[in-house]
Amino acid sequence: MNKRKLIECRGNVHIHSRYSDGGESVAEIVHAASVNGLDFIGLNDHDYMTDGLHLEEEGVRHGVCVLMGLEIGGRHHHYLAFNIPEMIRGKDLPPQEVINWVNTQGGFGFLAHPFEKGMPFKDHSTAYTWNDLEVKGYTGISIWNYMSRWKERVRSPLHGLYCLFFKQLSLRGPSRETLSFWDRKCRDGRVVAIGGSDAHGDLFSWGPLRFRPFTYQTLLNTINLHLLLKEPLTSDFEAAKEQILEAMQEGRLFIAHDGLKSARGFSFSYETNSGEIFQMGEEHGFVPGTFAVRSPAPGRIRLVKNGATSGEWKGREVQVEIEQKGIYRVEVHKLVPFFGWKPWIFSNPIYLR
Repeated sequence: MNKRKLIECRGNVHIHSRYSDGGESVAEIVHAASVNGLDFIGLNDHDYMTDGLHLEEEGVRHGVCVLMGLEIGGRHHHYLAFNIPEMIRGKDLPPQEVINWVNTQGGFGFLAHPFEKGMPFKDHSTAYTWNDLEVKGYTGISIWNYMSRWKERVRSPLHGLYCLFFKQLSLRGPSRETLSFWDRKCRDGRVVAIGGSDAHGDLFSWGPLRFRPFTYQTLLNTINLHLLLKEPLTSDFEAAKEQILEAMQEGRLFIAHDGLKSARGFSFSYETNSGEIFQMGEEHGFVPGTFAVRSPAPGRIRLVKNGATSGEWKGREVQVEIEQKGIYRVEVHKLVPFFGWKPWIFSNPIYLR
C-alpha cells in the first residue's frame, strides 16, 4: 500500500431491533448511533424471529450509514452475515451450509460469540456457542462481544448490581480461548477479527422487577469497529456501503472499547526497509522493516507474534524493528484508577509470511 493516509470511520455491528428480539425500531437505533457520533451501524436480527431482511431500512440517515445483515442460527452456530440480498433460514441447516449459502449470495460472515459462557445467575449459563470448529469459508470471527462478556460475570444479584453500576469498567476483554482459536486460524490464512455490542435494548425481568439495564445509546458506545478507508466515507449510500464492507472483508480495522475511552487515532502499520507500508489486514512475504504503533492515550502496548507476546511497552508510541516472519497484531490496555489495566484496543494482524 502507498503512503496515502487512510481515513478512519467508526461503527457498531451485531445490533438487534424490533424485527427480532430488540427493544426499539431501526429509526430509534439510528438516533442512538447519531448521538454517539457513529458513521455506520450493522443490524443482524435473528433469522428465526424476523420476517425478512428489511433492506428497505438501509440508507444514510442522520449521517449514519445503515446496513441490514442477519444473525443466522438457532441453539448453536450463530453466524453474522453481511451483504446478502435474500433471506436465509438456518433452521436444520448444518453450519457449513449456512456459510456456503451466504457466500453463494455474494455475502460474507463471521462466527458470532463462538466460546461464550452465558449468565450463571439468570440463564443457567445457557450459551450459544459455535461447536463445529472445522468449518471453512467464513471471513472471520467476532472475538469481542459486549453482552456475552458482560453476562458471564453475573453470578448473583450482587454481581449484577456491580456490573450494572460499572457497565464499562467491569468489562473483560476477549477470552483466552477465543484469542487462541483466532491466532491459530490466522497461521493458516487471513481471518478477520471483529467485535460488536450484541445490542438488544430490551427489558430485564426478575420476579416483579422489570427494567431496561442497557439503552442503545449506552451499548453503541461499547465495542466498536474502527475501519480504515482509502477515501473519506461518501454520503452516497451504495458507495458508502461498498467502502464499509470492503474494509470489513479485508480486515483493515481495529476493535475498541470506546466506552472506556475513544480509540480514534490508533494506528498500527509496518514499513519495510525499502519504504513499502502495510496496514492491518494486509499480507506480504517477509522483508525486514519496522512496526509503528500509536495509541491515542497512554497505555500498555503489547505486540503479539503468532499468538505469543513478543514485546510490551508503556506509553503512546512504539517502533519495533522486525527481523523474523510472523503473524503480528497489537493489544492496548488502559490504566484505570482503582480498576487496574483494562482491555481497550485489539488490532487485526499484519501477516508477514
